[in-house]
Amino acid sequence: MTTTSRPLALAAALLLAALWFSGLDHRQLVRPDEGRYGEIAREMAVSGDWVTPRLNAYRYFEKPPLQYWATAAAYSLFGVDEWTTRLWTALTGFACIALVFLFARRILGPPAACVAATVLAGSGLFAFMGQFATLDMGFACFTTLAVFGFALGQMDDTPPATRRRWMWAGWLGMALATLSKGLAGFVLPIVAVGLYILLRRDFGRLRELRLLSGGLLFLAVAAPWFVLVAGRNPEFAHFFFIQEHFQRYTSTLHGRYEPFWYFVPVLAAGILPWLPAALAALWRAPQHRSGLRFEPLLFLVVWCATVFLFFSASDSKLPSYVLPVFPAFAVLIAWQLGRSDNRFLALQAGFGALAGLGIAVLGLYADRLTGADTPQSLLVDYRPWLIGAGALMLLAGAGSLALVANRRRVASMLLLGIGALAAMKAVTLGHESYAEQRSAGPVIARAQAAFEAAAQKAPLATTPFFLVELFDHTVPWYLGRTVTLVADKDELAQAIAWEPRDFVPDTNAFLARWAGLPQAYAILRPHVYEAMQRERGFTAEVIASSRRLVIVRKP
Repeated sequence: MTTTSRPLALAAALLLAALWFSGLDHRQLVRPDEGRYGEIAREMAVSGDWVTPRLNAYRYFEKPPLQYWATAAAYSLFGVDEWTTRLWTALTGFACIALVFLFARRILGPPAACVAATVLAGSGLFAFMGQFATLDMGFACFTTLAVFGFALGQMDDTPPATRRRWMWAGWLGMALATLSKGLAGFVLPIVAVGLYILLRRDFGRLRELRLLSGGLLFLAVAAPWFVLVAGRNPEFAHFFFIQEHFQRYTSTLHGRYEPFWYFVPVLAAGILPWLPAALAALWRAPQHRSGLRFEPLLFLVVWCATVFLFFSASDSKLPSYVLPVFPAFAVLIAWQLGRSDNRFLALQAGFGALAGLGIAVLGLYADRLTGADTPQSLLVDYRPWLIGAGALMLLAGAGSLALVANRRRVASMLLLGIGALAAMKAVTLGHESYAEQRSAGPVIARAQAAFEAAAQKAPLATTPFFLVELFDHTVPWYLGRTVTLVADKDELAQAIAWEPRDFVPDTNAFLARWAGLPQAYAILRPHVYEAMQRERGFTAEVIASSRRLVIVRKP
């Protein structure tokens, strides 16, 4: 892959950007992450307290505030909406793609840079997570800035002034990653750098890391919030540093235990459709030597191994934890594709077509994958989206094969990557089929007429509103207000212990309070509502319902 035309690269970039940012407002927010992080930002924007994050008015110290700040700012500028909730994730994901392009252009050249950026955008898990409001994409973006900054600052031919700026960019990336998701934001890059130095026995490189000026920059950016929030909240330090880092990592405190090998299938599926090139790159890149003092490809391999092993060793695992691997992995894949012959590129394109066929077949039989949380009707609605996604991937793979046959090597991989992104966009948009099961938005929308009709006598903002025996994180966001929890603390158990406020401990206390109120609303699961009616004489008027939730009003 030695050349690519500027019009082709520009057209690919514009199409990629259009696909990446489209449809952010198409879907309801889903529980728990999108509802949680959207509501924390909403309460921050409303209250004006940008130091102490709160969820349903309770102090929430599980994660640092960078994404809350960004989303609260988006709410203040553009309004509270699904797309503004997801904007930070989309922006940081796209920034990751841009960082990959810049880094790959520096070490591999412009054609490979275009391929690397498209590989990342079209990687299944990365593309999927770029459309959901979680903290993982921002964390991946800033750890990538840290790792690429270090690598570019250590390249043999980097001028001293440029070297200094890139090293400071790396320290800044670690600070922003720490403000995104916690201590792993600097632990992972530091461990990767240390392992690389040990592996190469290049201890003199320690003098080039700008430890003093970089460390001061890191503290200047990352430390102020920690100092402020700890000063205002004495409980913060133990909860954040001990419980949410040490205990989360070394125990099943949050019920996310998976075996050590958990991330192997996650990466294999998440890197689709690039699995052949990924396997080849993992085999060949560690053996490649350029003869330079600093080996950027080896450093990327060390980074990927560091992230993979760190989270594999943890007793708490989620698929998105390995997202920081994907930008570096995309550069390695682009390097592998650039040195491959046409037969391998044809294999890669054919595998993409085969993956598309597999997704389409999965869509055809989707209604057979029912479970307690996935009724058949939802899967039937999702089926056309999966079939369409598979068809897009299949067509992209076939087109990529044709381009390989015509020796248009760069164009073939760009088409496969953009087709993979379009396919994953279809998968993501089709996720709205799960809205009734994963979000309170639809049922609350059906209750709006009743809320408005009662507004003169019982304004929604000031009328007591109970969430009984469940905590759906999307409820406060869609109501635009906090609620009173009944008999279910969920993840707020520690916060409620610090600040019990109006928490109702059981249904007996709830019924007593309900009876004494002139007006009130409540949300319950249907079976809970029916049991309370049948066994406890609970009197309420249903104003909206779904398979999962019932909204009632005191008559």
